[in-house]
Parts: sequence; structure tokens; C-alpha cells
Amino acid sequence: MKKLKLEELNRISVNEFKESNKIPVVVLLDNIRSMNNVGSFFRTSDAFRIEKIYLCGITPKPPHREIQKTALGATESVDWEHRKEIQELITELKQNQYKIIGIEQTSASKSLQNYPISKGEKYALIFGNEVEGIQDEVVKIIDECIEIPQEGTKHSFNVSVCGGIVLWEFYKGILG
Repeated sequence: MKKLKLEELNRISVNEFKESNKIPVVVLLDNIRSMNNVGSFFRTSDAFRIEKIYLCGITPKPPHREIQKTALGATESVDWEHRKEIQELITELKQNQYKIIGIEQTSASKSLQNYPISKGEKYALIFGNEVEGIQDEVVKIIDECIEIPQEGTKHSFNVSVCGGIVLWEFYKGILG
């Protein structure tokens, strides 16, 4: 076994990425504060060929040095858009047949490990603020919520870690 060099990774160009097929998943970041978390979502979305990221409310947007530090150029490959009002966006996505899923701990959350991901479905995954989570008024208008099972004392992940776990499961579920 040997560690691969950059030139051995067969990376595609930004243009090839833009032209490639994406999995039918969009990410909505609901009032994320940390630019490092935003950059991490870009990088993870690039890795799993997510359709688009929507930066909602106070979520910072590129270009910014702090986002770039963790995104490592993924703000150039992954399509993104800023929306002031997430509720209007949710309405639009519903009209375009996206299933709206909040990643949140609620009284009716389904466990990620048991969630049936369908290859024929389009998904909009909402990740909320680092402290407050998804806004209460948003939870009321989404289709359902998923949570990641946890057994420690904290019962919470950093939002970008949560994003990596959830996006991996959807990537596997759609392509698997």
C-alpha cells in the first residue's frame, strides 16, 4: 500500500464537474454563522456531486477568505445561491417536487439509519444554525425530519460534521 499523490487521484476539472451528472439533492443552510462550516459544506457537496447549495438568511456567502480556507476552491465548482427568506425557497422547491427534509431532532424525527432513500426522489436537505438549529417556523412547513442516532452525552454534532454524515448516506442511497 502507498499513499496516492495528487496527480494519481484522477480529479476532474471545475468545467467537467459543472457538466457532470449530480445526485438530486440540494442543501439549504438555514442561518449558519460560521464561515468554516459553510466552506466545509461546499467541500463535501463537491465530493458527493450535490446539485446546489442555498445559503439562507444570515449564512455568509463567497467570496470570503474564511470560507475559502475550508472550501479549498469548491465554491467554484458547486452551484450556489443566496436567499434571504428560506420559506419562499421551500415553497419553490416543493413546487418542483423536492421532498423537504430537515436535519433536526424533533418529536417526529426519523432515524437516518432507517430512512428510506429513493433513487427516483429529489431531496432538499435543511441544516440549521449551530446553536438554535432549524427555525421553528421552518420545521412546521417541511415534509419530515431526520436525525442521526447518537449515544454520547452531547447529542449533537457540529453542523458540518452532520452534513458530511447525512450527505454520505444520501449519496450512497441514491447511487447504491
